[in-house]
Amino acid sequence: MIIFDLKCSPQGHVFEAWFASSAAFDEQQARGLVACPICGASDIAKAPMAPAVGPRAAPPSPSAAEAKAGLAAAAVLQRHLLEGSEAVGDRFADEARAIHLGEAEARAIHGEATRAEAESLLDDGVPIAPLPFAIVPPGEEN
Repeated sequence: MIIFDLKCSPQGHVFEAWFASSAAFDEQQARGLVACPICGASDIAKAPMAPAVGPRAAPPSPSAAEAKAGLAAAAVLQRHLLEGSEAVGDRFADEARAIHLGEAEARAIHGEATRAEAESLLDDGVPIAPLPFAIVPPGEEN
């Protein structure tokens, strides 16, 4: 179905009408079946109109169970990645830069860096990535 705003030429009355399609309107108008409901005139034209645009549907939110499962999977992945990585604490920025420059043994490391340190490392081309969760020392997990 399509809705058109229509206007009669003699009086300028504007009204709305529903049709199966644009072609159905053209066919009915050609046969003289479209008339102004106010004055009965059959000299009808489509009036300018804005298209009807419905609200954009929001993507579905994950259920609580799906969100919990996703977070648990991310935690398992992080734990797996940290198993083969050396903890360097707050020396992370210095160690990462030294490894990148070949001044220290190449190895996987993790630790803490300030935002400014992380931005400086990225600006210098040092490949780093944040972890999704804070690192909890072994034995302190909940």
